[in-house]
Amino acid sequence: MTVDRRSPLDALHRELGAKMVPFGGWEMPLSYPSGTIAEHMACRNDAAVFDVSHLGTVRVEGADALQRLQRAFTNDLRKISPGRAQYTHACNERGGVNDDIIVWWLSEDVFDVMPNASNTERVRDVVGGADTTSERAILAVQGPRARERVATISQDAANVKRFRVARVTMLGADCVVAGTGYTGEDGLELAVPVEHSERIARAIIGAGVTVAGLGARDTLRLEAGLPLHGHELSPDITTLEANLGWVIGWDKGDFRGRTVLEEQRNRGPGRRLCGIRTAGRRPPRDGARVLVDGVDVGVVTSGNFSPVLGTGIAFALIEADHGAIGQAVEVRVRDSVLSGEVVTTPFVAASK
Repeated sequence: MTVDRRSPLDALHRELGAKMVPFGGWEMPLSYPSGTIAEHMACRNDAAVFDVSHLGTVRVEGADALQRLQRAFTNDLRKISPGRAQYTHACNERGGVNDDIIVWWLSEDVFDVMPNASNTERVRDVVGGADTTSERAILAVQGPRARERVATISQDAANVKRFRVARVTMLGADCVVAGTGYTGEDGLELAVPVEHSERIARAIIGAGVTVAGLGARDTLRLEAGLPLHGHELSPDITTLEANLGWVIGWDKGDFRGRTVLEEQRNRGPGRRLCGIRTAGRRPPRDGARVLVDGVDVGVVTSGNFSPVLGTGIAFALIEADHGAIGQAVEVRVRDSVLSGEVVTTPFVAASK
C-alpha cells in the first residue's frame, strides 16, 4: 500500500515506540510496546487516547450547506441542530454505502463532515466544501474515565456531552470537541490545530491516559458491534443489509440511493449482518465462510479475538433465511472449522 501522508504526531508515536503500519494512504500506529490487549483493556477500564488524524475533515458552509448534505447523505439532519453530531451514510445509486460519516454541525451554516481515511476527496466531490484535514490533528480520548482525565486539562472540553459539538480553548489552543468516538465507550474527539497537537497530546498522556493504536481501536469497535467501512459497509453492502436502517431519514425527501433502499425495505434484504461468537480463542477472519448444517449461508466480514470475552467474535453477512439469535453455525477458517452461534450485538456492553 502506498503511504503518502503522516500524522502531525508521527514523531511522538515513534518516540513512544509505536509499531507503524500503512492505513488508508497514511502511516499510523498499530500498537505501542504495552501491546494491543493492554491498550484495549485500558480503554475499557480507564482511558486511552487514539490518534485518528487520518480521518478526513471537509468543511461545508454557506446558506445551502444543509440542503447539500441532506441530498447527499441518508440521515436527516433536521433531527438534530447546531452544536450536535450525527452518524450518517453516503450511498451510491444501488443503495451501497460509499462511506459512513460523522457530521459535526458547528454553527448555523457550518458543518465539518468526517469521512473515512481514503474517501475524503470522493465525499468532497459530492458535497463540495474545503478539505481541512491537513490543518488539524484529531485525538480520540475514550473510556469510562476519559472525561475525568481530560478535565485536568480543560473542564470545558470534558463537559461536551455525548454527540454534542463545541468550540473550546484547550491550553491556549482553539479546538473543536465532540462527544463522539468509535470504541463503544464514552469519550471525546478533539480536533486540535496542527501546531498545538503534540503539546496537547503530551498533556493528555501526562494526565494518565494510555496511548493506543489502530489494533486496539479495531478490537474495541468490534466488541462494541460497530461497523467498519470496507468490511461491514461497502459500495456493495447496503445500509439495510448492515442492519442500520435507523440512519435513514425516510421523511426528509430524496437522497442518493433512496429508490433502491425503499424497494429493499419493502421486500426485505436478502442477507443481513449478524454477530457470531465462537467457542474457543481462535478468531474467525474476514472472508471465512459461514455454514449451517454444512450449507454455505454467508461470509465473515470482520473477526478477531475479544480481550473481554476471551473468545473469537465476528460480524458476518448471512442469508436472510438464517441467522436467528442462538442458531448454531460453523466458520470455515482455512482447513479447520470453528463452532459458534449467532448472538446479539454489541458483543460487549460499554463500561458503567
